[in-house]
Amino acid sequence: MPRHWSPEPVFTVLLVCTGNICRSALGERLGRAYLAEVLGQDADTVRLVSAGVQAVVGSAMHPDSALVLRGLGGRPEGFVARQLVDDMAIDADLTLTMTRQHRRDVLRMAPRALARTFTLREAAGLLEVVGEDVEVPGDGLAERARNLIKELAAARSRRQSGRGDDIRDPVGLPAEVHQEVGDAVAGALIPVLSRIAALRRADVPA
Repeated sequence: MPRHWSPEPVFTVLLVCTGNICRSALGERLGRAYLAEVLGQDADTVRLVSAGVQAVVGSAMHPDSALVLRGLGGRPEGFVARQLVDDMAIDADLTLTMTRQHRRDVLRMAPRALARTFTLREAAGLLEVVGEDVEVPGDGLAERARNLIKELAAARSRRQSGRGDDIRDPVGLPAEVHQEVGDAVAGALIPVLSRIAALRRADVPA
């Protein structure tokens, strides 16, 4: 049985960018805040982690991205940048990268993770291709979420990937660019997490 098919009822989402101090860091902390709001005590059924392909290991979030994160409702305190290692991509149920190059970097480390690795904007677009009405079987949120990701992978041939799937790196650019990038991350990530969170509904008694 593949390592990522853990009996643990937790669905792990890995966010990847370059330095792990702006885009993926913001996504991790914003996603955690969102899941805490919509899932409440069940928020720990979806685990968000992040890493960088050339991480500024041990660093806090970039101050401009941290400011944007606060404005979006997340908290940057205590964040520490991590270097991406192959085990992270092997073990993740879903890997979301900020660019197509990051996706290639992940797949060089973990080729078998192809069906579970997308750019963030690609995943959001594929959810629209798959549609709201697709039946997702499984016992518990984690298993249903894994089956939803299989649907996304199967839908890839029905969507063209391109430069628009990339979210640019704001490092070294004005604060306004950090805001633009933060909005882009939020605009793609929240719909993905919302769709995953909605899979809990079958577990909640009427």
